[in-house]
Amino acid sequence: MSKILSKEIVLLAGFLAILAAPAMIQTAVELRRSETIQALNVFRQAPTSKNLREYEREMEDASYVEKELRPWIQYAQYRFLQDAGDKALIGRNGWMFYKPGARYLTERPLPPKSGTPSNNPLPAIVDFRDQLALRGIGLLVMIAPNKESIYAQMLSRRAENSEVLVGVQTRQLLDGMKAAGVEVVDLFEVFRAAMLAQTEAPTVPLYLAQDSHWSPAGVELAANAVAQRILNAGWVQRGTVAYDVKSTPVRRVGDIIRMLQVPQIEKDIIPETIPCHKIVRQDNQLPYRDDPDAEILVLGDSFVRIYEQDEPQSAGFLAHLAYELRQPVTSIVNDGGASTLVRQELFRRPRLLTNKKLVIWEFVERDIRFGAEGWQLTPLPAEISWNSTNRL
Repeated sequence: MSKILSKEIVLLAGFLAILAAPAMIQTAVELRRSETIQALNVFRQAPTSKNLREYEREMEDASYVEKELRPWIQYAQYRFLQDAGDKALIGRNGWMFYKPGARYLTERPLPPKSGTPSNNPLPAIVDFRDQLALRGIGLLVMIAPNKESIYAQMLSRRAENSEVLVGVQTRQLLDGMKAAGVEVVDLFEVFRAAMLAQTEAPTVPLYLAQDSHWSPAGVELAANAVAQRILNAGWVQRGTVAYDVKSTPVRRVGDIIRMLQVPQIEKDIIPETIPCHKIVRQDNQLPYRDDPDAEILVLGDSFVRIYEQDEPQSAGFLAHLAYELRQPVTSIVNDGGASTLVRQELFRRPRLLTNKKLVIWEFVERDIRFGAEGWQLTPLPAEISWNSTNRL
């Protein structure tokens, strides 16, 4: 009986030591650094529910043990359990997917909470179109498909025989814009046609394996489709600026890998080699640059930014659209903010509407539900006269 009791005491002592170890290590680290003992903060304020939750968050944020162990635990989950955490999903053949994109495609949307920004894009789009029309400016909407919608077969073997998938909310928005007379470039159809055409030829992926964004092939296909729509509609005429295309491959680790914030995982990943095509002016070989006095304004998110503002630069959607149209454009780009934030930025920069004939509004598909600040009605800036002394 005494031996059994002794074993129980040892097990209990060991269990208590495990529970106490993180707090003891944290206290020792704080004493060595001459810092305030975080554990004592609980006695410095009233023990309300709000204060206790705040205390718990502070302890988690400051925990030395958690900061040291968390990356290794995440690495073990990734390596042995194929679990990439809250932001990513591990697909097939080395492909990674952004979890909100998969949620958008597979989850039924929850009813909006009272007091939250509008989650219905159509009224905001129609209102924006009508405001532009009063100034003689056209609007062309381009939804950048989620990677999950285009390559569901790389996410799950169960979707191996599927084509391009169009989510319920996406289809509702496309149908709603068509009924309202909003001009749209349907990239779902453009990409579907391109992928069907590749069935008997080597496949050129339209999206990156490690990244949530489209590949250079996807960028160029979208830019070509938009340019043809613009020219066919007669919004602008083809310009006179000649551009050259220069092959400029880059190697990069995708944004989905970087989102994990686990150095151990990044070290395991071989960067993708991405065959970018940089656009340069033919007359002076300078890289493409926006022109604020251009006839076209592009509003967009990171799908417009990729390859354009980051490496290799001047190789993204804006540059390739300019190449197709033989004239520069100008832009407002906000990562994750194409639903409302880009229009709010336009309100603060009225100069960008000068000389405009067309606004192209790009936003990623998942922002139909998850757009930052929802889909607010946003006014255009007041019309004003400009002279040579005015600046952006």
